[in-house]
Amino acid sequence: MKKVALLATALAMVSGSAFAADLPTKALKAPPPPAFEPWDIAFGSAIMNDYIFRGITQSNHQASVAAYFEPRYNVNKDLQLYLGVSGESISFPNRAAAEIDVYGGIRPTFGMFAFDFGVWGYLYPGGQCFNAGAFPGSGIPGSELNCVLNGSLPNGNVAKRDASFFEGYAKLNIALNDQWSVGFNEYYSPNFLNLGAWGNYSSVTAKWTAPGTIFGSTGIGMYVSGEFGRQWLGTSDAFYGVTSVLANYSAGIPEPSYNTWNVGVGFTWKVFTLDLRYYDTDLSKASCNAFTSDFQTKDFNPAFITAINPGGFGSNWCGAAGVAKLSADLTAITNLK
Repeated sequence: MKKVALLATALAMVSGSAFAADLPTKALKAPPPPAFEPWDIAFGSAIMNDYIFRGITQSNHQASVAAYFEPRYNVNKDLQLYLGVSGESISFPNRAAAEIDVYGGIRPTFGMFAFDFGVWGYLYPGGQCFNAGAFPGSGIPGSELNCVLNGSLPNGNVAKRDASFFEGYAKLNIALNDQWSVGFNEYYSPNFLNLGAWGNYSSVTAKWTAPGTIFGSTGIGMYVSGEFGRQWLGTSDAFYGVTSVLANYSAGIPEPSYNTWNVGVGFTWKVFTLDLRYYDTDLSKASCNAFTSDFQTKDFNPAFITAINPGGFGSNWCGAAGVAKLSADLTAITNLK
């Protein structure tokens, strides 16, 4: 009798469990989607063995440090407004203390197409004027008393006290897939480097990002990228004018336009990026000296004497250079929450 009772109890428990399994269960509530964050801040810093801008060293082939701070406002997921400020250590002919950049713009995105439109101001505070011939009242732009007191640079080159200028820009990046992207860039300045000459820079870029599993679970990423660009330049003002038996450019020299390119490989880990890159241009040493007013050129060669470079000095500021750059880039939403 006891056995029958135990068997009945067991059957009841089994049937009860099976019945419970057939009952409708209350669905778990899905977690809410992440809240839309309209405000964000990007910031970072970098150290490099050379600061290269469009193929030309800005630090006399010496080490440079940089930092930036960029508040952003996301109107929606496809439209961002931004303002930013950045700074780089430099070594300019006019002895400017640093490069301070102030910029702002708008970044609309349409699927695979990411646009960027804005204005960039390059400020070079603390500069001095070097041009013994630009005495006050000479009519040469930028003429001031300390130009005469400072004289010209040791190699005869001249430099304005202020090299500040601004550019308007338009950029497009196309994400072809998860690994490949290409870009197109356009910059224009009515007075590039305060030379008195307009400047127009156009370039194309390409980037390949390695699959995330290439280094296993280490978290290390890798990319390969390159750029080809051309810098067009107009005629300078009289401050940079020269006169020689070859030509009379007292009103200003035709600044040399040039091609530039770079290619490199980068490695990423968390917020850090190590970029190893090769830069070069097709500027001759003579044209480089005339364009940059390199203050340390000691390489004299009669072959370097040209209509815009009558002194015969050459500069290596525009030649091949290898740059190693270590940077850290963070955003408040991603890294500080």
